[in-house]
Amino acid sequence: MTEGLLSIFAPLGAMFGIGLLGTGHCFAMCGGITSALGFASDRGGRRFILAYNLGRICSYACAGVVVASLGYASAHYLALAPWLRAMAGFLLIALALNMLGWWRGLSYLEKAGGLLWRRIMPMAQSLLPVRSLRSAILLGLVWGWLPCGLVYTALAYAVTAETPLQGMAQMAAFGFGTLPAVLLGGLSLGKLAELLRSRKLRLIFALLLLAYGIWTLWFAVFPHHPH
Repeated sequence: MTEGLLSIFAPLGAMFGIGLLGTGHCFAMCGGITSALGFASDRGGRRFILAYNLGRICSYACAGVVVASLGYASAHYLALAPWLRAMAGFLLIALALNMLGWWRGLSYLEKAGGLLWRRIMPMAQSLLPVRSLRSAILLGLVWGWLPCGLVYTALAYAVTAETPLQGMAQMAAFGFGTLPAVLLGGLSLGKLAELLRSRKLRLIFALLLLAYGIWTLWFAVFPHHPH
């Protein structure tokens, strides 16, 4: 019973942590759009930010269902589970190195995702400026597909989920993990935003991600070794 609950909630905690530890990346990628929403309306700005993030997290959850479905089929019919976990570990390490400024390999992955973004970008532009909650939610749904190394890393982790439903839950947990950075960027809560942007905190988060990536890779290569 305990092991069953752990197998469900441990990945959710890990995905929330990936989103939270990617704070610096979130500020760079989504801080601008949430700041714009914050100033969109004196009375509706904060509601717009919350609606936008609801849409964004829904996009992540949908993507989680898709990749977990592919991963489920691959793991069960092609025995690729260790390889999928190894890929997740490599991407976690790559993200940490990117945050530390030691290696920018994830930028190539983001450029590849740009092919899809160029097709849906006109849809996002048509929703600006945001004047209603509906438009804010739709913008979040579209923005969730923005080429982002942090999201790709989370998806690589979600692909190892045991079921599509768990993949959806894991990507939703990741989305909630990114909320502190995105919300603070949009609501302009000075000292807290400054703290999350600080170089020291970014270094700590990057090193924690690096350690988690190494652990994930180790578990993929040596699944029966004592951890």
